[in-house]
Amino acid sequence: MQTLSKYILGLAILSLVSCKKEETTPKVKYEDSKTKVETPVKVDSSSIKIADLPILMEGTRYLIHPIGDVRVYDDYKSVYGSSKTNQVSYAISNYNRFELTGYFTNLKFQNIDSTSFRTLTTDRIQIQTVTFLNTFAEKTKKQILVYSFVDNDTNKDGNVNQNDIKSLALSNIDGSNFTKLSEDFSEIMDWNIIEAQNRLYFRCIEDINKNGAFDKDDKVHYHYVNLLDNEWKVEEYMPI
Repeated sequence: MQTLSKYILGLAILSLVSCKKEETTPKVKYEDSKTKVETPVKVDSSSIKIADLPILMEGTRYLIHPIGDVRVYDDYKSVYGSSKTNQVSYAISNYNRFELTGYFTNLKFQNIDSTSFRTLTTDRIQIQTVTFLNTFAEKTKKQILVYSFVDNDTNKDGNVNQNDIKSLALSNIDGSNFTKLSEDFSEIMDWNIIEAQNRLYFRCIEDINKNGAFDKDDKVHYHYVNLLDNEWKVEEYMPI
């Protein structure tokens, strides 16, 4: 009985250690520039590239085609979403009027009167949200999309995904002028629009102590960008 108790206690300790390790997994791993080694991209042999059916943001003339990866296994036990065939989900996005959410690797844009496509980017990224600034568009006639996305394997695990640092970007409604706003290795915290100024404000946190995590010892940066500018230039301001 005593042996069994020690065994159970040992398992409990291992479980706690494992959980603690998982909770503190850093979003950033820093390397000495002298010994920098590129982390190879992990290739998932069970995934296939697929496009969701297009969506049309209200008030616009451009179809948006989400592109992403779906994992397909031999036993047909599968991933995420609601559209299923043979027990495999082929849905990669969700659409709620003015916002597209999911995990997709690219977007393609198509004018409703055209058969040609524009690809958002050729870079390796994971897009998580796409928001259309509808009330801003009604006021200014300028149609802009805001993206939260990942574009760098900051934790060096061979993947570009939600476990890496999240960034912020803008583009025109047709996917042109795709512009990253936040700086590398700074995590986007939140953003909002002040329509009276035609500005997008956002906050980022910088890992100034280089411990690989974002905590109370790090620095918050405050920025804005004038959405009416042809070239979106980020300005930093100091509210505190």
